[in-house]
This record gives sequence, C-alpha cells and structure tokens, in this order.
Amino acid sequence: MPAVRYILCWILLTVCLCELASAQGLMIRNYNVKDGLANATVYTAVQDKEGFIWFATPTGVSKFDGKRFRNYAKKDGLTDNDVVRLSADSKGRVWFSTLNGLPSFYFNYEIHSGANDSSLRIDSHGQYMQYMFEDYAGFIWFLNTDSRIIRYSGMRTEYKQGRTDLFYFLRNDTIFKPLQNYFNLGTLKDINNPAIKIFLSSPYPADDDVFIGRIRKNPIVILKNAIYTYNNKEATCFFNGPDWGINDEISNVCLDNDNLWIGTPRALYYLKDFFKGARHITKLLDNHYITSILKDRDGNIWITTFGDGVYNIPYKNFYFNYLDNTNGLFSHSIFSICKDRKTGILLVGQNAGVLNTIDSNNNIRRFNLDTTSGRNSILSILPYKDNEILIGADNGLFTFNTLQQRVSVLRPIKNMKDMDVGPDGSIRAVSKDQVIGENYSVEVPDVQITSVASVSDSSYYVGTGSGLFYGKDGSAKVVIPGTEVELHQPVKDLKYIDGYLWIGTADQGLYVLKNNRVVKHIGSADKLVSDICQQLYYDGVGRLYVSTNKGVSVIDVHTQTLIRNITSNDGLMSDDTRGVYYQHGVLYIATSNGLSYFNDKNMPVDTVPPPVYLSHIRYGDSTFLPAKKITLLYQRKASFEVEFGAIAYDLPDLVEYQYNFSSDTSSGWITTMSNIVPFPDLQPDTYELQIRARKYKSEWSQPVAITVTILPRWYQEWWARGIVILLALLLVAFILRYIFLRFKDGEKRKTEYNRRIAELEAKALTNQMNPHFIFNSLNSVQHLIMEKEEKQALNFLADFATLMRQMLNNSRKSYISLDEEIAFLTRYIELEKIRFANVFTYNFALQDALKDYTIYIPPMIIQPIVENAIKHGLAPKNGSGHLEVKLMLKGDMLYCSVDDDGIGWDRANELKSGRLVKHESTALSVIRERLQIIKSFNGNVGKLEIIDKFKSGFGNKEGTLVEILIPIVKML
Repeated sequence: MPAVRYILCWILLTVCLCELASAQGLMIRNYNVKDGLANATVYTAVQDKEGFIWFATPTGVSKFDGKRFRNYAKKDGLTDNDVVRLSADSKGRVWFSTLNGLPSFYFNYEIHSGANDSSLRIDSHGQYMQYMFEDYAGFIWFLNTDSRIIRYSGMRTEYKQGRTDLFYFLRNDTIFKPLQNYFNLGTLKDINNPAIKIFLSSPYPADDDVFIGRIRKNPIVILKNAIYTYNNKEATCFFNGPDWGINDEISNVCLDNDNLWIGTPRALYYLKDFFKGARHITKLLDNHYITSILKDRDGNIWITTFGDGVYNIPYKNFYFNYLDNTNGLFSHSIFSICKDRKTGILLVGQNAGVLNTIDSNNNIRRFNLDTTSGRNSILSILPYKDNEILIGADNGLFTFNTLQQRVSVLRPIKNMKDMDVGPDGSIRAVSKDQVIGENYSVEVPDVQITSVASVSDSSYYVGTGSGLFYGKDGSAKVVIPGTEVELHQPVKDLKYIDGYLWIGTADQGLYVLKNNRVVKHIGSADKLVSDICQQLYYDGVGRLYVSTNKGVSVIDVHTQTLIRNITSNDGLMSDDTRGVYYQHGVLYIATSNGLSYFNDKNMPVDTVPPPVYLSHIRYGDSTFLPAKKITLLYQRKASFEVEFGAIAYDLPDLVEYQYNFSSDTSSGWITTMSNIVPFPDLQPDTYELQIRARKYKSEWSQPVAITVTILPRWYQEWWARGIVILLALLLVAFILRYIFLRFKDGEKRKTEYNRRIAELEAKALTNQMNPHFIFNSLNSVQHLIMEKEEKQALNFLADFATLMRQMLNNSRKSYISLDEEIAFLTRYIELEKIRFANVFTYNFALQDALKDYTIYIPPMIIQPIVENAIKHGLAPKNGSGHLEVKLMLKGDMLYCSVDDDGIGWDRANELKSGRLVKHESTALSVIRERLQIIKSFNGNVGKLEIIDKFKSGFGNKEGTLVEILIPIVKML
C-alpha cells in the first residue's frame, strides 16, 4: 500500500456564541502524490456504483480502492488531462468534465469518448460541462458554461433547445435528478419563477424532522456563506455562516447523518449533531483550501483540497474521542486514568509528575506533583475517600481533593511500583523491594516487586519478577503460596475479584488462582490479544480489562472467557496500552500515544465484507481487460496471472484474499495477502477461478468467478495427437519389423551357413567313403588279372570307370534323385557280382507310390550298407546267396532295407580281422554321423538299425537285415 501519512488534527473549538470549545480530536489521514495520487490539487471526488472513490485533478483522474491509486490521463483515453468535475450516474458510469468540453465516461474497465464511441461525438465549442443531471429515462443532461443544454441518450450526444440557466433543471426537479450534491449560485432569483419564496433565515427549528426531510430530499444551493434548501416553491436558508463565525464564502457542503460539514477556501468546519440542534462547531484543516467534501457509503469522510491532496476521516473515528499533547494534555504518553464519580472530573496521569484534570465543562487543568527526587511518573490513580482520589507515583503517594482542586503529599516512597486500597480503606503500596502498609513495612529481598493486591483487611498478595508471594499484616515476611510451577512466572499486575486472584504475567498471559491453585489460564492461544500483560482493571460489573502491548482484552470474570479485543485497528491511538477506566458506559484507555475514550456499547465494528474487483488478466506477454469468461490460445511456458483487489478504506493493509482454482470450494481455498495470483504453464482445458476477500473482523465476501478456457494449438487437438500416435506406432512397427527382418535375415544367413557347413561335412564324409570303395574295386581288378581273366578285368575296369565318374558327380551334390541312386547301386552290385564270381543274386523292390514323386536323397548313404552285405554276409557263405534292396515311403522319409541271406551279423564279426572290424566300425559311424548332419539342416531324423535275423525271431533264416530311414526331398 502507498504510504499513508497520518496526522492528528487536535483543534480546540472556536468560541461560538456562548459555548466553550470541545476537547475532542479527530484522526485524519492524508493521501498525496507520494502515495500515488495524480496531483496534490484535487477539484472534487465521487464514489461510483462499485464503491471506488474517484478524484479529479489538473493532470487526470485517480481511482482509489483504499490501498492503491490507478491514474488515468489523456494517453489512457481522457479527452483532456484537466478534469474539473466528476459525476456518477445510476448505470455505474463515471462522467468526466474536462476543460475542452468533450464528454467522456468510464464504464466496464474502459474510458469511452468520441475517439472510440461515436455516440459521444459533439462539437463542444471549448465550453466545459458545468452541471450534470439524469432524467428518469436514464438520459444524461449537461449544462455547459455557455448555458447550452446537451443531452446524451446512449445513442448520440446532441444540443437541445437554446440557452438557459441552472434554474430550468431546479424548477423541473420531478424530471431531473442532479448528479452533484450542491450548487454554487450568484443569486436565488429565478426570472422564470417570480413566485418563489426566499427565506434568508429559517422559519423552522434546526431539529424539525419535516424540515430536515426537505433538506435531505431537495437540492442544496450555496449563496456566498449561506446554505439553502431549494425547490420550485421556496428557497430556505438553514445555515448562515456569520452566525457561526464563518465569514469566508462557503465553497462546498456535505450532509453526514445528523452532522454538517462545511468547506471554505480557508478551513474545514465540522458541526456535530447539527440537525439535532447542537451548537458546537469544530474547525479543522486550518489554512487549507477545501474544494469538495464526500461522504462514502461506509460513512468515511473525504476532503479534497487545492494543493494539499486528499484527507480522509474514517467513519469509526467519529465514535472515538482523543486527547494528547496537541489538544490539552501535557504529554502524549499516558500511564493512568480515573474519573471521580461524584464530580465527573477526569484525571489523567502522565510522566514528569504531571496530572491533567478535565471537568464536565471540558476545562483542562494541569497539576505538578513533587519531582525533586527524579522521575515521578503517575503510575496509578484510584478512588479513595469522599472528595479524594489516591495517586501513586514513582516518588510516593499523593491525594487529589476534587472539591478544592488541590494535590497533597500523603507519603513519600522511593521507587514505588504499585498500590491498592483494601476493603477497609487501608492503603498498601509496594516499592521495588518492600511492602508498605499504613503502619508497617516488610522487606522482600532478592526480588523485584511489581504489584500488590489486597485480599482482606489483613492479607495481601505481592507480584514480583520471580513469581507470586502471600503476606499478612503483622508478619515480618511474605511466603510463596502453593507449590504449582505457574506461580513462579514473572508477575506484572494483580487483581483480587470475588475470591479469585487474577495474575497478569510478563509473557505467559493470565492465570486465575483459587485457594492458591491455578484454575484457569488464558493466553494468546485463547485469542488474548497478547501474552505480555501490563495492567489489570476491574470495572466492578463483571469485566476485567487486560492492558497489553498489543491492545486491550476484555474478560468476563464470571465465565472466565474472552469477550473481545480492542486495538488500534478498532480506533485506539496506540496498541501500547497502560491503563483502563470504565464509567457510565464510557471506556477510557490510556496509551503511549494519548488517551482514547468512547461509548463502550456503540464501538463500531465493520463486519461488511469488502467487494472484490478484477484489475487485469495477463497471459504470456498480453494483457486483457477483466471478464467473467475469457478464452485464450495456448502458449508454451506462458504464465496466466490475475490481478485483483478489494475496496476497503479502513485498514486496507489487513485485507486478505482467498482463491480457488477448482470446483472444490469446501477445502480448496488458498489464502494470500498478495493481489496477484500466477498460474504457470496452464495446459489446454477449462478452469474456474474464484476469488474472495475479507477485512478486519468481517466475513468472507461473495466470490468473484472467472471461467478461463485455454484452447489447444492444432498439434494439441485429439485428431492431431491421434495422427502423431499413429505415426509413432507405425514408426515403431517399422523399426521393429526392420529389426525382426534383420534378425530373421541373420538367422537365415546363419542357418544357410550352418547348412552349407553341414553339406560340406556330408560331402567330406562321402569323400571319406570313396577311397574305401576304390580300394576294394582295385583289389577286385587285381584279383581278376591274377586269375588270368584279362577280358573280364577289362570289362570290370570299363564299368568301374563309369561307376567312378558317376560317384564323383554324385559326391559334388547334396542330394541326388532316387533313380540315380538305384542306377548307381545297380552298377555297383554288378561290379561286385563280377568280383565275387556271381555267388549271389539281387533285386530291387520299389513301392508303387515312389513312381508318383521325384525323390531326392543324400548320395552314398545306401552303398556302404550294400557293400557290407555283399562282402561280409554273402561272400563268406558256402553256396549262392541273395540280396534284396527294398524302398518305400514312410511319411516324409524314405525307408530302405538291405536284406541278405548270408552268414549273419554275429558270424561275420567272428570271422573279421581287426582291420576289418576297424573299417566296418568306421563305415557305420560315418553313416550315422551323416544322418545327424542331414538332420541339422533338414530337420528330419534318420535311423540306422542292424538286425541279425537268426537271433531276432526270423525262424531259422540266416543273414542280416539293415533298415535305414533316410530324410528326403519330395517333389511331384
């Protein structure tokens, strides 16, 4: 809040007729340029429909909410900076009369003028609007300084009939309602209404209710230094300045309930209860040019001046009376207060031994107590005997005779701290280390005594910096009562009431003692205004007043509960209170800044909540005018801010706010003292902001609600987000597919690589078997040559060469057709028949289904088995033998059996040499290994089984049966 300069204008009332001046003062605040006012010269003031106070100055207008000034000038939309008059109409518009005569008004957070509102365009001819009226249709009428009438209908501004004067509007008071409180005229004679009666003095009493009703209802006109109530039948003077000692011309006037305020170019005058017949006048703001006086809807008085800014008298200050060194007292630092019930004399104790008295006629006198031995502040004043008041000061006890108006020394006491009067009228006083009775004293060593309270004629309590003590007359010492730890708190003051001892402590609030036991504690947690107690006062009718460093707390002694607190926020001159006195409904409170007194039952409490208003709405770098609904386009990392305020002219610094940014108003309120609420980075959505306020002792106001809609950018729309999500999913799918294909391709390459390795290994194993066959074949050729069968040997070689070529071709392939394999086996068996002199016969048995497919099998799988059957089964047999090779399909495998009727597997093994055993084992293991390799890249599991038919249930049949399942590739 701008700094507010407080000044105390304590002006003694001027002598008026035979009446004496009143000793009441008023606390007045001053607002000036340093507080934010547009100019120190203020022409007039007006309050608008919302409650703002507007001030017209030569450099623009100021709008005031009690804490902040908002200034408007030509750059803000005014037609001219020099605004001479203001008016507020029924629609909430504030009209500005400027020197250039162009009309303009403020409405809905904006200044309307001819520049932005075509309905206000008019040629003013340089004449400004002097008076404003509103008719019952809501049209605005102006009378300018050229006596021309201008009407604003809301649609346009136009000149009406020819020139006229102010009396035209005053005569037609049933049509026109004036938008100002008074009119300054040079004459009361209306040439168009010669029948009007003019009364230079009122024929009615000032407190006549009917006459007062006319004054409040009719226009008020000022003629020089007299004030009239005016209608179309008569003009009656109800205030004549010279009769009240006002010889200056009256410039303005204000009716304030039963009070009358009058402004002149030299001073401000306050006539309290004027309309009740009172004859007291108070002169305020001497040597100030008063330009206007305004009473706002709360009862506060606003005084505008020429060159001295604006003065404000809060409404509640009219309920208080103030005394200090500016209006009759010796000092502003008050220590004690008391009033004599018989004579009504008010006694005010101050420092330097000064006692001020104020009688019922407001005569103030000063008495000096003995100060020869240093400081002698008057600490306590108590009723004593008839026509005598007991006074306790730093240097002793004194009495004041209320009839003789004389101070007498009763007893000197050095460093006296407190005193009390017992039920029998006996006096007990305490110094810093002694209890002093009327005929005895008791020393209390090693403690600092602060207070004393009489319990009975013979007993008392003593408060010290170390705690509580109890003593009796005739005893040479005091004792600690009870054992409770609370009794050891530093004591500031004591008060014994109806069997209860009330203890005011230095920092722990109040304790209540009954029979030396603590029965109650009241502290700041119980809303005591402060835990630092300075003085206790009992008014005798059930209320205990606790003076503290933060005000006064009032306690109900019967219920031992807090009634209320009284502080400077309620109207005290200071929170540092030293003493209280109550009599006949008037409460006197002594403070370090003077004496405040007021009617206890009529102390004002403003419980009306302050209205909340919106000032600005900001989003990012943009500022918007307030509105109940506002729609904004989302800005990334932009802050949404609402600036607001509350209209409170009394204690504006104590206004607190609450806001809620959700629909949960039960628990979602956030309290703040700031008038700006920021919400950073709001996401697109619709929000509701509610703001409310309260001031000192009021309830919360009705909340002001704003609906804020943040619209999303196109990329924040659901369809845009859906597209982004879809694209993201497609991208993820593409990446996953790419990774899968890469993995699959890698696996495929790996499988192909493994397959190629397996094929090479299979070919290598095949090639391992070729030398064995070649070796055996060459042995056969050698055998034929040695047997002199050259021709047969040559034929054998020819067939062998063909077989070798076929074998070499097959060894380069992973698979050969079954027909090629059978042709190869046939040629091979024929060669073996030649070699073994045709000792066996053979045949191939093929399943018919084999003819429907082209079957491919690995080469050199069957040949080693056939070779073993011939060489080891049929060749050693006595007599001819037979070999059968059977082929058939079993699923995706080729079943092959090689059946011979030779000597059998076991017999053959017995006849074999070690070399043959080694060779045969190698051949069979190679076949098995090839089947495993084929499985690795084909997936089908081959099988090799050797059966000795004699031992395996074939009857008496001899020979060997070898069965093999060969993986194949089958094609149609």
